[in-house]
Amino acid sequence: MSTPAYQQMVFVNLPVSDLDASKKFFTELGYSINPQFSDENAASIVISDNIVAMLLTKPFYATFTKKEIADATKTSQVMIALSAESREKVDELVDRALAAGGSPANETQDHGFMYGRSFDDLDGHTWEVVWMDPAAIQG
Repeated sequence: MSTPAYQQMVFVNLPVSDLDASKKFFTELGYSINPQFSDENAASIVISDNIVAMLLTKPFYATFTKKEIADATKTSQVMIALSAESREKVDELVDRALAAGGSPANETQDHGFMYGRSFDDLDGHTWEVVWMDPAAIQG
């Protein structure tokens, strides 16, 4: 019996102004909170088996960096992109984000074989949600 291949994980650490509001926002998108890695300073948002968003209060986030914390409502350093299993799932997630208090980030991108929409979360971090036709991926 062989050992399963190691599955690398992605932890996206994001500074937030209001941890409780951010937790509510992301749970309204359908994601869960891992209480084992959550406390009054941080919330571990489980996006998938291999992707976790760590929402950190700004003072706690500051303990991990010597750099100034950017105001994501005014500047952009990173955009987080998530895949979706269909065009409908793209719309479903982005519509939930907008209903939960997020705001539209960019124009809808529809290239036939690829479809995407984006939103800014409560702190201005941009999240892109993209579907690509599996036939286009296979070449």
